[in-house]
Amino acid sequence: MSGQSLLVPGEITPIRSVPGNIRRPEYVGKPAPTPYTGPEIQDTDTIERMRIAGRIAAQAMAEAAKHIAPGVTTDELDRVAHEFMCDHGAYPSTLGYRGFPKSLCTSLNEVICHGIPDSTVLRDGDIVNLDVTAYINGVHGDNNATYLCGDVDEESRLLMERTEESLNRAIKAVRPGRQVNVIGRVIESYAKRFGYGVVRDFTGHGINSSFHSGLIIPHYDSPHATTVMQPGMTFTIEPMLTLGSHDYDMWDDGWTVVTKDRRRTAQFEHTLVVTETGAEILTLP
Repeated sequence: MSGQSLLVPGEITPIRSVPGNIRRPEYVGKPAPTPYTGPEIQDTDTIERMRIAGRIAAQAMAEAAKHIAPGVTTDELDRVAHEFMCDHGAYPSTLGYRGFPKSLCTSLNEVICHGIPDSTVLRDGDIVNLDVTAYINGVHGDNNATYLCGDVDEESRLLMERTEESLNRAIKAVRPGRQVNVIGRVIESYAKRFGYGVVRDFTGHGINSSFHSGLIIPHYDSPHATTVMQPGMTFTIEPMLTLGSHDYDMWDDGWTVVTKDRRRTAQFEHTLVVTETGAEILTLP
C-alpha cells in the first residue's frame, strides 16, 4: 500500500467567473435546487441535448486530466475544466450547487467524493478522481474517472482498474424491464471478489434538466431499489470502491468525504440512457 501522508485541506481561491451569456442552472445563487417533479423518462430532444452536455463534460474532464502531474495543484485542474466548459458554452454544474465553490470535484487517495479543488499539490503516487458535470441547453451531463499521478503502487492501480470494470459490468446489466437493484448487485458481487468495500451512502442518480432528479441508483444490492428501468430513462452509475471499509467521515467543509479507515478509494461514472436493448453512454468524448 502507498505510504503517502494523509490529505489536509488547502486554500481555496476565489470563485471563477462565468460569461454572462452562458445560461445558469436554476439553483445558482440559491441554498438548494428546486425539487424536480418531471418525468424520469426523457423525450428524444432532451436525450439529444444530454448527448451534447455529456460530450462537453467528458472532453472537459479529459482536458483537465492531461494536466495531472506531480507539482500541479488541484485548483489548476479546476481552472482547466472551467475554462473548457465556458469556452464551449456550458456552465460547470457544480459551481454554486448547494454552495459548492468550484467547477469540478477533485478527490485524491482516501477522498471518496466531493473534494474541493484548492492549493493542494499533487504528489508522485497519488490517485486523482475528477468529477465533471456540464450544463448546456437546459440539461446536464455528468461523468468522472480516477487517474494515476506519476508512479502509483500496484494495489492502487488494481483498485482503479477493477472499479472501472465494475462500472462497465453494471452498464452491461442495464435492460428495460429490470429493477435498478441489478446494477448494485453486479457491482457488489464483483467488488467482493477482491475484498473491496462498496460505498453505500453516495449513489448514482437520475439526471436530465435536473442535476439530481430524485431517482437513486445504489451501487450495492439494495432490496429497496425496485424502480423498473424503461427506455428513455436517464441516470448515472458511479461506483465508489475502497481498499477497506465503506464507512466514511466528512471534513468540516461539509463536502469532502474520506474513508473512515483512510484507505484508498476509486470511482468511475457515466451518464446513461436506457435503450430498447440496453444502455447508451451519453458521456463519451
